Order: sequence, then C-alpha cells, then structure tokens
Amino acid sequence: MGVGYDVRVAKDSLDTVGTALQACEFKGPLGLVSDENVAGLYADRVMEALRQTGYNTYLASIPAGEQYKTLATVARLWEAFLAGGLERGSTVIALGGGVVGDLAGFAASVYLRGVPWVAAPTSLLAMVDASLGGKTGADLPQGKNLIGAFHPPSLVLADPQVLASLPVIELRNGLAEVVKHGVLADPVLFELCSRGWETVQENLDEIVRRAMAVKIRVIQEDPYERGSRASLNLGHTLGHAIETASDYRIKHGEAVAIGMVFAARLSERLGLASPGLVEAIAATLRSLDLPTDLPPGLDHHRLLSGLRVDKKRSAGKVRWVLPGRIGEVRWGIEVDEQLVQELTIQP
Repeated sequence: MGVGYDVRVAKDSLDTVGTALQACEFKGPLGLVSDENVAGLYADRVMEALRQTGYNTYLASIPAGEQYKTLATVARLWEAFLAGGLERGSTVIALGGGVVGDLAGFAASVYLRGVPWVAAPTSLLAMVDASLGGKTGADLPQGKNLIGAFHPPSLVLADPQVLASLPVIELRNGLAEVVKHGVLADPVLFELCSRGWETVQENLDEIVRRAMAVKIRVIQEDPYERGSRASLNLGHTLGHAIETASDYRIKHGEAVAIGMVFAARLSERLGLASPGLVEAIAATLRSLDLPTDLPPGLDHHRLLSGLRVDKKRSAGKVRWVLPGRIGEVRWGIEVDEQLVQELTIQP
C-alpha cells in the first residue's frame, strides 16, 4: 500500500521492527512511545527486537485514555525525548492505539522542529484510521483535536495478530470506523460487516486490509483535507461533540456510530438519502453491538456547544458529511441548525 510512505500489514511485524527500521535507514537513538496498558503487553518485545538490531531505545510510557490526550502529555513526551538523547536524526515510534499515535506524532512534529516517526498500531481503530494520513494532535477542554499538525508517519507497521489481545469492546470501537469506510467507498466491506460479529471475526484480516485501502485512496487524492478527504469525517461531527459532552465516557467508535446514523437521518430529511439507508446503516451497527441513538442523560447544551466548535467549520458554519447511498457520500453540506437541534432531541 502506498501513501508516500510504506504501509506494511504483516504478521509478527512487532518482532521484525528493528530490521524494518534498518532497511529504511532510520537512525537512533529511538523514542518508543506507548501507554501503560500497551507497554505492559508489547514494550519489552519491541525493545528486544530493536536491541537485537543495534538500536538504543528510550521508552516513554504515558497514561492510557482520551482524557490524557492533552498538551501536558505532549510536553511530558518532549521531556522524555530530551532525557533519552533524541537528536534531529532520531526517530519516534508510536506503539499503541489512536491516542498514542496522535500524541507521539504531534510531539515528533514539533520536537527539534520535527523528527520522523513510525506508527505501530495495536488497536483496530488505529490500524484502519488513526495511523494513516498524518493527522496528529491533542485535545482542548472545549473539544477534540483542536490542536494539531499534519505530520505523516514515515512507516506504518500493522500486525493483525495483535488484535487477538484486544478486549471485545475495543474491537467493536474500531469496527465503527470500518463500517464508516464501507459507507464511504466500499459496498463489499459494508456487506461483510452487515453479516454480524462472527463473520467479522472470521474475516478480520481482509476487513483490515479493505478498510485501510479505503482511507489510503482518499488521502492520496487529498492529503491536506482541502476537498474529498473531508468525507472521512462521516459520523465525526456529532461524534466528537458526543465524546466531549460525555467527558469521554462514550468511546470514540461508539460516538462515531451514533454520529453516522444521525448524519444518515439528516440526509434523509434533506432528501439526499436513498430509501432504506438509515436502517441499513443502523442495522449493521446493531449487528456489531454498536449504539445508534444518543444516550439518555447526555447534556444537550454541551452537545450543541461541541458542534459549534467543530474544527470543520467554514465561515462560522458547521459543514456536514452526509451519506447518499452505500459507497457514496457528500461533504461540505451546510444544514439548518434548527433541524440539527430537532433531531438531537427527537430522531
């Protein structure tokens, strides 16, 4: 797969990370960034693989969870890079899920005016979404990803075998993004997901590859989100607001699932959706035990406030991504705020 950098999907890639870095002539010392959960599973294994190929590596472990995706954590990484002796020619490795990749990539983008980084995603969400495309960043109290930079990884090493260690809830969290990619541009992928949990588990390697291929095609067309790449935000406009309003108690994938169905309902109300689209998306998500409706008790004022600071605003207006049929979406759609408010209260 090609996006201007290597994307490798292969079993045992964590055990061959050192030889992969050598082949690409990455320089040390290395900074290995992981969270406390993932580090306990894989850090020793990766450090040993790097040691065997002659790399001096410094481990920077950060707290796990979206609530720690802050500038304070980024500053902690910069301090760790200094302590580890990372130089301008050094490389940062992000070993973990989407939060780890976002933070490590952003820290690398600024440290010494920018050093290269390698993504080693260990969650389904990170493999099919966060590790690709070069979006890095941190959250502010007002909303998600309001601070960040485009800083693509120089290499992505995805090992589907590590998904076996994921809790079911984390696999489902990533499947929301997989379904999104199917809705965007791959009806075959969507149909696979629509068969339910057992089919997904049996075909996980193919699903990972197809989902990654969708995102790669989109970012090749529009690397800096000046046009069609905005389509990847399907479900994220409301989804990010849900995450913020729930203080991140609702996981990213769950929020995106709700946001996708909401976007389909908006599209239906505007006459842009094909018949049955809302139910097709909702039924597929339900078959994967993902939510489709706003949870009761969510602070409505905070939800709407989160929408108003969405980073995709233009001329002060929120721009929505709306599905028309499976495999086709429109982006940059302005929707009357009254309709949005109405549907957040009563679908």
